[in-house]
Amino acid sequence: MPLPDDLAADQVRDRQDRAVAAARSAARELGLTVTEPRVLYDAFSVVVHLHPAPVVARVPTVLPRTVVADPAGQSAQQLRELDVTAWLAERGHPVVAPSPLVPRKPVRRDGFSMTFWQYVEQVPTEPSTGLDDPERIEGAAGLHAALRDYPGELRFLMPLDASIPDGLAQLEQRPDLLDTDGLRRARSEWALIEPLTSPEGFAARFPGLDVHPVHGDAPTYNVIVTPEGPLCSDFEHVMRGPVEWDLVSAGPAARATYDAAAARLGLRPLDERLLRVMEAARTLQLLACLPMAPQLPGLAGWLRPMVEQWQASPPLRTVVPESGD
Repeated sequence: MPLPDDLAADQVRDRQDRAVAAARSAARELGLTVTEPRVLYDAFSVVVHLHPAPVVARVPTVLPRTVVADPAGQSAQQLRELDVTAWLAERGHPVVAPSPLVPRKPVRRDGFSMTFWQYVEQVPTEPSTGLDDPERIEGAAGLHAALRDYPGELRFLMPLDASIPDGLAQLEQRPDLLDTDGLRRARSEWALIEPLTSPEGFAARFPGLDVHPVHGDAPTYNVIVTPEGPLCSDFEHVMRGPVEWDLVSAGPAARATYDAAAARLGLRPLDERLLRVMEAARTLQLLACLPMAPQLPGLAGWLRPMVEQWQASPPLRTVVPESGD
């Protein structure tokens, strides 16, 4: 089935308005006073300060269709995120914590599933991956050390799920987003990575490399700077997996900084081969987002440099050969 046309600006504004209205309605039902909701951010989620309440709602609006088709699964992952961040906050780790003013669970309203967080004052900063900031890299190691003891159940390599092959299948209809050669390579690399998405398959390919709870996205990037210091945020993909997942695209200096911090904290150093595999896996995750470009104007342009860099790089089979090779 062809992908829909790009949303017009008024359609994007309407989606934002509906997300804000749903958050305001849900918050008021939970007993919060909301008179002047203020949108802080709008991309894959609408993030809205429910002013004057010291609460922020995060309302995912642009999602893979596999997630849309599984609302129970979406809510379960949101609950994991709330539980992990609450556990970290209770132990004094610097994270954006769930709001204590409402029950700690996702709320579904008007087709949106949302979570509620403590509002924190932000210090304006330039956008950065954080991979050139030793403090943020050391913070990622500190987060990994803290998460080792998390007792709850988490999915293994959670983002590497049915959304990857489904997204690639949708790209058959959009050669303007990924050409035929690129799609063929993406499917070939998914065939190499998919067996690693179970704990057993991963252990067979990378014996001796431990896995434990990790941020699941980019802890050096997902940082909110406050007057009191930086707070790690956006644990939407929190999962069990190798720490390399959280450090993709780290250059030699960043890797050395992480390894030094890891040694002090009793963590293993980064494995260069596994880091390359996780970088390929993260690339596939982003490629599978391309079918959502019509819903998020600007996404295709933002991802284009990544796609071009990936297409110019050596194929993954040079790192992870086919089974039996």
